[in-house]
Amino acid sequence: MSDVKIKFKIVTPEKIFFEEEIDQITLPVTDGQVTILPNHRSYIASLRAGEISFKKDGEEIEMATSGGFIEFDSNKLIVLADTAERAEEIDVEKAEEAKKRAEELMRTRVKMDDEEYARVAAAIEHESAKIKLARKHYTKSGINLE
Repeated sequence: MSDVKIKFKIVTPEKIFFEEEIDQITLPVTDGQVTILPNHRSYIASLRAGEISFKKDGEEIEMATSGGFIEFDSNKLIVLADTAERAEEIDVEKAEEAKKRAEELMRTRVKMDDEEYARVAAAIEHESAKIKLARKHYTKSGINLE
């Protein structure tokens, strides 16, 4: 394995969420997913709601994000994310309730402008990503959520 690392920083509007050197990372972008290894070419993309998964010293770490932007250059990756949560911090019950509320709003609203529709659709996508990631994390940890 190469000694070259990626200097990774994820920033939300509230704080620097994570900042460390990592071995590789997979991110959800608007065109699908991208995996970035050390010495990857320069890259800029829109981040979509989903799961960020990275390896640091052989350990896999996962988090959920609701969108934003990424920039990679010279082994430095900066993620500007709307939100970010580590898998073990996600409360599945609260995420499922939030998703249900957003889905209900989508069903019951007869008329929604484009901005409101996009906001509700983004909430559904974000909560779905959190639920999926949390379930995967807890299953790996041997915890039954049912």
